Amino acid sequence: MGAISLLSSGLDSVAALTIAREITDVKLAIIFDYGQRSAKKEIEYSKKICKHFGIDYEVIKLDWLEKITNTSLVNKNEYVPELTLDDISGKTATEKTEESAKNVWVPNRNGIFLNIAAGFAESLDCEYVVVGFNSEEGQTFPDNSPEFVDSMNTCLSYSTRNGIYILAPLVDYNKKDIINQALKSGAPLDWSWSCYHGRDLPCGVCESCVRRKHAFDELGIKDPLLVRLGMVDKD
Repeated sequence: MGAISLLSSGLDSVAALTIAREITDVKLAIIFDYGQRSAKKEIEYSKKICKHFGIDYEVIKLDWLEKITNTSLVNKNEYVPELTLDDISGKTATEKTEESAKNVWVPNRNGIFLNIAAGFAESLDCEYVVVGFNSEEGQTFPDNSPEFVDSMNTCLSYSTRNGIYILAPLVDYNKKDIINQALKSGAPLDWSWSCYHGRDLPCGVCESCVRRKHAFDELGIKDPLLVRLGMVDKD
């Protein structure tokens, strides 16, 4: 049988792919380009991940999704919120993260991605679609929650003949747990790109960068990506 993996090169998707390979044969990674700011960087890094594991990939461009998305993740005229470590862990964390989530929300993104991936999975006789949904982002992004996974599994049991199942190995993990398990599983985190921007270096202040930094700080280890990019010393 096997699996199709949704891959954005982000911390979560790279970790999920690495962990999933321990229990199933990942036959294909699907990389989406929907006009997001970091599309070029995500595709570049995702290809590196696929080469590392010897996995085939398919880059799918969704021009129509870009056209109907007005939030800052896609619309470069909109402001991408900048957060601090206190904003994701302090007293105003919920307010700040909800505001950030609203600013980067893409209409039905994960629903669209999963249905496309399920089509590939059914055609290749795979039983799973691997995703990086996790509990930390599930608090502000409902399409990362266990309830969403359960609902999609119900839908896919009707819309696919072989009953495609969503494999979400991180759904109960926070970012610290994800990094810890990813490193144990040998995930190439030095080629994982989390930043909402697609610049040469991560911005360090978007929500995704801040959550990543917070998790590595909690673990007391250096981010392999920042080490590789020369943003922090190796020793």
